[in-house]
Amino acid sequence: MPGRGDRGKKKEKPKDAKGTLRRILRYLGGYRFAILALVLCAFASNVGNLLGPRFAGKAIGAAVGKGKVDFDAVLHYALLMLAVYVGSSLLSFFVNICMMRISRRAAQKMRRDIFNKLMALPVSFFDRNQAGDIISRVSYDVDVVSTSLSTDIIQILTSFITVTGSFIMMLSISLPLSCCMLVTTPLAIAFTRHMGKITRPRYSRRSASYGRMNGYVEEMFAGQKTILAYAHEDGVCEDFSKINRAAAEAYRDADSLGVTMGPSIGFFNNLGLALIGLVGALFYQNGIVGMEQISSFVLYSRKFSGPINEFANILNEIYSALAAAERVFALLDQEEEPADAEDAAVLEDVAGDVELDHVSFGYLPGKTVLHDLNLKAAPGRTVAIVGHTGAGKTTIINLLMRFYDPDSGRILVDGLENRRITMDSLRRAYAMVLQDTWLFSGTIFENIAYGKEDATMEEVVAAAKAAHIHNYVMRLPEGYDTVITEGGTNISKGQKQLLTIARAMLYNTHMLILDEATSNVDTNTEQQVQRAMRGLMAGRTSFVIAHRLSTIQNADNILVLDHGDVVEQGTHEELMTKKGAYYRLYAAQFE
Repeated sequence: MPGRGDRGKKKEKPKDAKGTLRRILRYLGGYRFAILALVLCAFASNVGNLLGPRFAGKAIGAAVGKGKVDFDAVLHYALLMLAVYVGSSLLSFFVNICMMRISRRAAQKMRRDIFNKLMALPVSFFDRNQAGDIISRVSYDVDVVSTSLSTDIIQILTSFITVTGSFIMMLSISLPLSCCMLVTTPLAIAFTRHMGKITRPRYSRRSASYGRMNGYVEEMFAGQKTILAYAHEDGVCEDFSKINRAAAEAYRDADSLGVTMGPSIGFFNNLGLALIGLVGALFYQNGIVGMEQISSFVLYSRKFSGPINEFANILNEIYSALAAAERVFALLDQEEEPADAEDAAVLEDVAGDVELDHVSFGYLPGKTVLHDLNLKAAPGRTVAIVGHTGAGKTTIINLLMRFYDPDSGRILVDGLENRRITMDSLRRAYAMVLQDTWLFSGTIFENIAYGKEDATMEEVVAAAKAAHIHNYVMRLPEGYDTVITEGGTNISKGQKQLLTIARAMLYNTHMLILDEATSNVDTNTEQQVQRAMRGLMAGRTSFVIAHRLSTIQNADNILVLDHGDVVEQGTHEELMTKKGAYYRLYAAQFE
């Protein structure tokens, strides 16, 4: 698997940061009044912090003024400092706790929106994207956004209030000294903006690289047995090392540049402080300012420069959150399955008359899989579809279920084009048993009753008996209450297949789709299941994909596909008499 580490790697361009930020803030819209109250609390907390240096200056002035220490005044101002700092800390603690709760609720809503979106996306989206990358957006990227909401918004607000208030206080103390800050502050702001343009795309690449790494890990875990069977552990580890190295390099590129912002801004701030110390000393010697003013001014200058230094670090976190949010919103902006037409009909009393009229389809532009396909399935009839791998058999099933729409032609159900039928009623008209079995973590009863919410135990047992899985279930310690692990790893493939067959039998529909429905059962069980399936298919329109041709000899019509074209069709006897493509497939299996 060469080149996995380079998959999807391209130069990222800066995205719409303002638009992304607005969309993030919409998730806080329901808490606007609570946030407003927190803003007022944060304002009060910062006002208290801003009063501290003023009281400190007055205490110093009382200690050194007029050659005599005024202990009462020093104690008075010291107690005032203690009061405002304690009050500010308590308010700040309250604001941070409340903002964290709000951000978690916003993240919960964001995850709910993502999951609802995933349920509305077409199958083509999941065919194009790795499961691990999707999971990364739901977990890692949302966590990054949530962390930024809980800390960065309040910190930015706090920094703004502190910088503005400190600058006003410095102006009130000494206008000439304040000019020293105007020398270095513009340099710090210009540097921050310049570095932001460079670091933002690097954070986007970092998020994308983590998504690719998670996708690869999920893919390898799913194929662990195959990896071990082929003794390909070293190759997988080598491929992961490449992907991991690429992710680490993306992380390094983003953070190595980001961490330089704090020290650089600190340099500008310290340069301003040095100017204040130099100019302040000259002013003090000439009697322009007193010790009280210089002490307060120095403290305010530290409060003024501190948030600017912190803002550089906060900015890195914001860029990381914006990059993560862009990936989340890119998923939320994906085109959903086509909405039902306004005049869409609801399938009721389904007869099961299905027709494909001159249908052509390709998954990719210019690569047609099915060519001008015509197919007629009368109500209650069984249509078998056979052919070599890649002939287009599963594609027909995808079109019948409207997982995809044909590029040209029509698909009719009971005389109605499937685009004119509501998606929900169309899919509920089919029951499916696929070769790739899917079981979820839950009891056997819940897995069989998945398609019928009000199923009773008697109905589930009857379906299990028909699928020849009842005896196996009863041998389990807890019977139908036995919990199946995720993916059904604690039962055999054949047993998983039988459970999905029981699920289809319980889901009483007018049309069936069987895609290699007995591929994972032994020959003896297959014969039993086939008898049960024939009973299930009686009176229902059935589409059967099979490689074992012995299982479809009783089909009313057999279609032989070859590279998207129907090369033959007819009953088993008719096709055997022709001695064409079907005959050769049959002979290849039984000779």
